[in-house]
Amino acid sequence: MEISEYFFVFTIPAVMFAGISKGGFGSGAAFASSSFLAIILDPGFALALMLPLLMLIDLASLRPYWGRWKLRESLLLLAGGLPGLAMGTLLYRSVDADAMRVLIGVISVGFVAWQMSTALRKRLADRPPMPEWAGALAGGVAGFTSFVSHAGGPPAAVYMLGRRMSKTEYQASSVLVFGILNSAKFIPYAFLGLFTLETLKLDLMLAPFALLGAWIGISLHDKIPEKFFFSMTYVFLTCTGLKLIWDGLT
Repeated sequence: MEISEYFFVFTIPAVMFAGISKGGFGSGAAFASSSFLAIILDPGFALALMLPLLMLIDLASLRPYWGRWKLRESLLLLAGGLPGLAMGTLLYRSVDADAMRVLIGVISVGFVAWQMSTALRKRLADRPPMPEWAGALAGGVAGFTSFVSHAGGPPAAVYMLGRRMSKTEYQASSVLVFGILNSAKFIPYAFLGLFTLETLKLDLMLAPFALLGAWIGISLHDKIPEKFFFSMTYVFLTCTGLKLIWDGLT
């Protein structure tokens, strides 16, 4: 594909957004970057471009949150997440680019709808903590959606929020779980031929912006209200998701 200034106008903010979200506010909204890039790029190219950058952000975010996660809940998510990745690997070739756009768009809009459903969130908060077995189920869904659209955050978030985690426990657990899942995706992505010399060159150019975003997110973890950050994210995701659904269907 032709790389122009227009490309970097889209990719630099998207990569920084992923870094800020994963570095300071959990992984739930970071997949918005892949949704955004899928507007101007082939979805497979967008996924391959983002994965090494997500792995770099995970690595940069690991030390500040080391040992602050809920280990049992994280392991349960991984117990389901790794088989979910395997399922994503098996089914990836059967999904064409337009179907992928619709899938990413539906996940984006559905995530916002869930977040905006006060009644559902209140019901989740009022219920006893989710049973541990739900972690493996949520992890399976997270692994699959993570593989096909880097969108594993929402299903994992449902489980972690249902386990009454603190803000920092939630963030640290997200860093641990998706650091491992993203690393595990690298080999099947390579096997499927998603990586090219072009994506790797672009990753090297975008890496400083990914690290800058992670540093900003880590710095702002205790300073910026989550409500403000996620409110802006929901608007962004809704517009992007609807655009992707429209493009995929038409």
